[in-house]
Amino acid sequence: MNFYRKDSIVNQLTLKIRGMDCAEEVAIIKRALDSIVAEDTLAFDLMNGKLTIADDTSQSEAIISAINKTGLQAIPWADHVARQADGVSFWESHGRSVCAALSAVAIIVGFLWHVGTVGLEAAFTGGEAGVGYPLLSRVAYILAILSGGWFIFPKALYAARALRPDMNLLMITAVIGAGIIGEWFEAAAVSCLFAVALLLESWSVGRARNAISALMDLTPSMARYICPHDGDIEEKPVGDVPPGVTVLVRPGEKIPLDGTVSKGESAVNQAPITGESIPVAIAPGDSVFAGTINEDGAFEFKATSTADDSTVARIIQMVESAQQRRAQSEQWVERFARYYTPAMMALALLISLVPPLFFGGAWIAWVYQALVILVIACPCALVISTPVSIVAGLSTAARAGILVKGGVFLEAPAHLKAIAMDKTGTLTEGKPEVQRIEPFNGHTVAELLERAAALEQGSEHPLARAILTRARDEGIEASPATGFRALKGKGAEGQIDGRDFWIGSHKLLHEKGAEDPEIHAVALAMEDAGHSVIAIGNDDHVCGLISVGDAVRQEAADAVAAMHAAGIQEVVMLTGDNQGTAKAIAAHCGVDQYQAELLPEDKVAAVAALVKKHGAVAMIGDGVNDAPAMAEAQLGIAMGVMGTDVAIETADVALMSDDLSRVAWLVGHSRRTLTIIKQNIFFALGLKLVFVLLALMGLATLWMAIAADMGASLLVIFNGLRLLRDPNLH
Repeated sequence: MNFYRKDSIVNQLTLKIRGMDCAEEVAIIKRALDSIVAEDTLAFDLMNGKLTIADDTSQSEAIISAINKTGLQAIPWADHVARQADGVSFWESHGRSVCAALSAVAIIVGFLWHVGTVGLEAAFTGGEAGVGYPLLSRVAYILAILSGGWFIFPKALYAARALRPDMNLLMITAVIGAGIIGEWFEAAAVSCLFAVALLLESWSVGRARNAISALMDLTPSMARYICPHDGDIEEKPVGDVPPGVTVLVRPGEKIPLDGTVSKGESAVNQAPITGESIPVAIAPGDSVFAGTINEDGAFEFKATSTADDSTVARIIQMVESAQQRRAQSEQWVERFARYYTPAMMALALLISLVPPLFFGGAWIAWVYQALVILVIACPCALVISTPVSIVAGLSTAARAGILVKGGVFLEAPAHLKAIAMDKTGTLTEGKPEVQRIEPFNGHTVAELLERAAALEQGSEHPLARAILTRARDEGIEASPATGFRALKGKGAEGQIDGRDFWIGSHKLLHEKGAEDPEIHAVALAMEDAGHSVIAIGNDDHVCGLISVGDAVRQEAADAVAAMHAAGIQEVVMLTGDNQGTAKAIAAHCGVDQYQAELLPEDKVAAVAALVKKHGAVAMIGDGVNDAPAMAEAQLGIAMGVMGTDVAIETADVALMSDDLSRVAWLVGHSRRTLTIIKQNIFFALGLKLVFVLLALMGLATLWMAIAADMGASLLVIFNGLRLLRDPNLH
């Protein structure tokens, strides 16, 4: 369950594939490479035209040659980056547009000359076998065919040679067939409109790509840092600023790197990363993140990462790599298209042969209808509908402060029936504070805190941090315990000044058999107040109890209610905390049930039971302690993970803010995405079915077919891009 990271593939070949704008091209490349590399080593980034091949740099020349034979062009990614820096050629940037425009102009010239020569009606009908086409018109139409098909012919030729029909071969076959039967105007129109459709498709991919690339503009290009030697302020590109230096940020400026505030106070707008518009107050010791905006005060911070490893850099990488994890609907479309295209070519062949051979039909008429079938059969609208919707959905989720691992996990929330969640850091703030200290057996408050702090040194558990913070505030400095040993899900043991001590939960206190009536009464009172009980003791007696309370998030109850309103049937809280604390927080938040005093394996079993009961279940946690339970669920969601590598890597979905209400939004967004994908698929297939029936009745024309196919492509593209403007995003 790891997010794709840049260091996860040690040996790889990365290529820029020019002309890869559609899922159909992805399928072509897979077929071209199936005898060279395994398909599971291929990772496609359709938005950036990038292909990454894991562990296969030795066959780079063979791979590039195989791809180039398909009519696409592969170049090493490093060469592509270098060319981008030098500036791409005009043809590389605008070649498709030029060809489409030239094709359109040639058609207009040919048609106008045709009208001026034979009249409007004759120009539309064209005559039989080319009669009625003036030479100039015919030349213009041929020019329109060649320019419109300039980027299509090589791919069609490869498909024909490989005996693997695709949409390029469908269209070129239709164009050539129309020319053979003398329908030059319609042949030119098919070629031109298909080129325009591909241009629009490329534009739509670029639009989705820009939505992702906008993230790259979050961070400033320069950083102002204080030289450690002489204290002078120097401005350098962010990529040249090393970790550890002190960076100065003035009011209104974007923060260039991740870091920890060392001097000054301000308010920071973290909306570019978390989606939360309310500024967050910062002071020395607080973390700041690249791409966020300093509101009113100047401050200094110590850089903790490079520009390439900042939180926003990881977000960009997560969103881009998420495209490689295709949704189930996208996989279905690809499998369907694999059989659909040859089936439609076979149908067209039957339509052209059966009526003339067996029913006395006119050859020209039925060949024409077969060409109509070929045009309307083009799966372009079908194959582009899903990836455009998925990328738009992923981009919108990223703007909302939600990182989704891939298309398959963007679809998953739509099917959820139950949600399980951890307590600490999910329903609560995750910043507990010591509430009460009760020493026993002659110990003092200071002694109790000192022993607890010694045993909790180095622990990252929120309860441990609360104790260490209280000890620090009290001026108590404790040396770490020696011989430290963690008691999984219960506490820890160690030696202090050569003597054995233990620290742990109320459950550990029971297991030690050290609880007397007085201690039991105090522990129950702490739990009834909704606090967690931490006991400290040795082999002789219990030294005392410390209660730690964690404030419930303000939005927790509303967030749980929103989950129910979104159709989630059961919301369950799973916690390792005691029964009293769990009961109090569960009642406050309105969850359907809770389970307390759970070990990590108990949480896994609880999630497994929910899966058995409901089928589709999500687990929300901190992404570290709850990783096993997240893996058991269909969807793992990490809360409050901004800047935390481990949390991001252990979840399918990462909430970059601590806003639990985003979960209900994600469920609605997922359902909206699925609805749009289904609309696109049904519309594309339904329109094709209508035209197949019209062709069988002899009522369809090439004009109608190409207009319908182009219209379908435009409609599914714009319908998918609607996800970039989610009306519920705020």
